This record gives sequence, structure tokens and C-alpha cells, in this order.
Amino acid sequence: MKEYKIAVLPGDGIGPEIVPEAIKVLNKVGQLFGLSFDYEEALIGGAAIDAVGEPLPEATLELCKRSDAILLGAVGGPKWDNLPVEKRPEAGALLPLRKALGLYANVRPSVVYEELANASTLKKEVVAGTDLLTIRELTGGIYFGAKYRGEDEKGEFAVDENKYYVSEIERICRLAFEVARTRRKKVTSVDKANVLETSRLWRETVTALHEREFSDIRLEHLYVDNAAMQLILRPTSFDVMVTENMFGDILTDQASVLTGSIGMLGSASIGGKVALYEPAHGSAPDIAGLGKANPLATILSGAMMLKYSFKELEAAEKIEHAVKKVLAAGYRTPDIMEKGKILVTTKQMGDLVLAAL
Repeated sequence: MKEYKIAVLPGDGIGPEIVPEAIKVLNKVGQLFGLSFDYEEALIGGAAIDAVGEPLPEATLELCKRSDAILLGAVGGPKWDNLPVEKRPEAGALLPLRKALGLYANVRPSVVYEELANASTLKKEVVAGTDLLTIRELTGGIYFGAKYRGEDEKGEFAVDENKYYVSEIERICRLAFEVARTRRKKVTSVDKANVLETSRLWRETVTALHEREFSDIRLEHLYVDNAAMQLILRPTSFDVMVTENMFGDILTDQASVLTGSIGMLGSASIGGKVALYEPAHGSAPDIAGLGKANPLATILSGAMMLKYSFKELEAAEKIEHAVKKVLAAGYRTPDIMEKGKILVTTKQMGDLVLAAL
């Protein structure tokens, strides 16, 4: 039996509700495929601030470093919005965790399930068949650049530095090309090369890497504003999209709308020895404790863990097929509810996936 150690970080809001549903699904798959999971829970985000005064305690970071993978629920909420930026759950926990673990790539699928094509705000004929994988650079760019304020003869100003090295661009784009080889062999690189110098370097670097190592892959360049428009006009034309940190932050949330609910989207942050898996949605404090949260994104994040960290591809596919089976049977949480379907709670949805396995 293969054994894996998983750091479990439930976090805030609906995190403590959705993470247990993913764990029970992982345990069932483990039974089916001879896998053993050793879970150890730790504090992060607002829960950690309340308990020990820090959003990312040293004990949590050390646990993550000695684990095989990390399963995260969600962090943040209005309760902690008045803290200094560096002490808030999002900036004080997620960004330093990614940096400390070398998680330079966020991998987020946006798949429109046939059963949910009518749940999208766009027409079914536009979104049906969408299968997009966005790879976002995660540890460089404007989010990690120097930040300061000052004052000159024009008045008070603020600066956020946007800086990228060729090595950082090559690293993330190489991953995108390699992943595209396992899919439909197309990469769309998104930049703003008509305005930004960092984007001009990005486009030059991507083009050179493509010509040098990946000429078998079809490469498309789009400006970020056009990419945003094309995601709405022709989402099925995308295969793998790769872009820098801030653009990726925006476009992945836009792509989530195609699927009917951000509650359906898992994600992986990879690149270092230990990868982080989390649902793409936030902590949703307004529905915390009400049994309304959709656990499918967290369950699918667990499937991504099996795929990317443990190379258990068959086990990952088993979970994905179980989710499709439950959706095909008409079960829905409130975020994806449609007329004529069966409304279920967070726990009931987890139990249904379990039964489908």
C-alpha cells in the first residue's frame, strides 16, 4: 500500500465544511486503489490570526514542508479586513506560503460539464464543450514587486513594481507547452505587449522558447483585453492559456463563470517539492455553517492532487467520473441549482460522490 502525508488546512468560512467532504472521497478512492493517506491539520488565515496572532504560523509552514501535498479550504473574510495588509489572511498567508514552497504555477481547469451547460450565464451553444486549462505565473510580477508610496511636486503617489526575469517566463511557459502536449497541442499566451515592457519581454521569450523546443505546439498570442473578450465569444477555442500573475488572477475568475459556478473549479499550485491544492472559490462567510457550500471544487482539487502530486491518474479519473455521475443524476447545491433538479446540502453532495464511487 502506498502512503502519502497530506497537510490539511481548513482555514476560514466554508473551508471547515468542504474539506471533510474531499477527505472522505480521497479515503474511499484510497480503499479502491490501495492508497493510504496520513492527514495532519493545521491553522491558516483568519483562524490562525484568532488563535495565535499570525495568518501563517511557523508550525503550519513546517508541516507543509514535510508533507507530500497540501489540501487547503479557503482563507479570509470581512472580520480581518481592517488589519494591515501584510497581516490579512490572503496576503499574509497565501502569498508567503506560495513563495516559501516555490509554487510558481497555478493550474486551474475550466471545464463545462454537459450536465451544467445551462447553468452558465452564457448561451449553452457558446459554452458547451469548453475545456480550458489556465496556467498562471504565481510568484513574480506586480504582486511580488517592490511597493511604496511617496510624494512629489504633483502630490502623493503609490508604486507597484512589475518585474519579470527571462528565467521566470521560460519556466512557466515550458510547463504550459509540456501540458499542451498531453492535450490538444495549442497554447495561448496572454500579455499586453503593445503597452508594457514586461509583456514585450514575455512575448519575445515565449516565441523563442516555442521555436527552440516546442514547434510541434500551435502558439497563439493575445493581448489581455482581447483574451478577456475571446473567453466570452469563443471559449471552446482555448486549450492551454498561459499568462503572468495579475492577468491570470483576473482571467481565471472570468473563465470560472463559463462553467456555471466557481464552486465547480479546483486548482493546483505547483512547482516545488510540495504542491498546494484548493478550490478556486473564496471563503464565502455569508453561507458558512449553513450547509449550502458546494464541495465539488474541493473534491476535484483532491483529484488534481492524485494526478499531479501522486501520479495516480486512474484514481483521479475515478473521482472525476463520480462527480459527473452525480451531476447527471440531477443533484445540485444552491450555486448550481436549476429548475427540476434536486437540491442537496454540502454533506449530502459529498455522500453522493462517495456512493457514486
